[in-house]
Amino acid sequence: MAGPTPRVAAARSALLALGLPPGTHLVVACSGGPDSLALAATLAHLAPRHGWEARAVVVDHSLREGSAADAAAAAAACRELGLPAEVRTVAVAGDGTGAGAGGPEAAARTVRYAALEAAATAFHPDALVLLGHTMDDQAETVLLRLARGSGARSLAGMPAATGRFRRPFLGLRRADTLGICADLALPYRDDPSNAADGGWVRSDGGPLLRSAVRHGALPALVEALGPGVVEALARTAGLLRRDADLLEALAEDALGRAVRHWSTEHAELDVVALAAEHPALRTRVLYRVLVETSGCGGAYAARHVDAVDRLVTDYHGQGAADLPGRVTARRSGDALVIERRG
Repeated sequence: MAGPTPRVAAARSALLALGLPPGTHLVVACSGGPDSLALAATLAHLAPRHGWEARAVVVDHSLREGSAADAAAAAAACRELGLPAEVRTVAVAGDGTGAGAGGPEAAARTVRYAALEAAATAFHPDALVLLGHTMDDQAETVLLRLARGSGARSLAGMPAATGRFRRPFLGLRRADTLGICADLALPYRDDPSNAADGGWVRSDGGPLLRSAVRHGALPALVEALGPGVVEALARTAGLLRRDADLLEALAEDALGRAVRHWSTEHAELDVVALAAEHPALRTRVLYRVLVETSGCGGAYAARHVDAVDRLVTDYHGQGAADLPGRVTARRSGDALVIERRG
């Protein structure tokens, strides 16, 4: 009997590299596309051989005609592989033409991850969720965040593991998952929303940002700079993740030196201690305090942190900085006070 093709073997090795013990409960998120279906097939093959409890979850965002039928087909494909499968139908804010500050992509992602969390918890309290993101997805993520002027942590891209989520295919290319589907005759479906002229658009009528990067910006970079662009961007993400981990560990120490008092809605930090820190650490401390005081991390951009930083390093009697999340930062003698208004 012939063994697995090199692509199939690489996918199995990637999943085994997670080092999951027997008895692990796993939920694979499957959209029916080639990446997630290749991951579902990999899990279906390995789970009974390694004592894992596995199932699939398909999230139907209900944002286009025919999505329910596609979700049902994806669930059926998973069952054909031997995985119990369910469809979770969710409602996304808006109609796919804006949906808040992050656009339709962010709105759909929020409800999708919430649905996957709920499905995993219902399966087992410690269940892990497998996501089919590839190296190509990672490269797109780095480009998107670079265009937004993000810092090292954001440019580090998607982590291989965060909370209960795992991304075992970050070392594989999208061409690999397409090849796996061909090798195993898997009936994948391409989501039309991912096409360059897909049904979702931004509020200004332009294509979704990830779609624009996937079909426009990244191919143009490959054309201009050569075929190693995707690997280079993914490698950059890995290097920046390592650097960001170190900086955040050092920032944690700096936070301990600066904090005088910190409760849920009120923090007092020592200005002298903050001013003595390197800007890369000081701004991380300020961002951390802002996020935890307000509870709305996504609301803070570099300009907000810079406004608070000026209260430390360039204070000349200016008033308080009013910030998102009903948060105010102000100087009080040698203390920086950050508090959330009632």
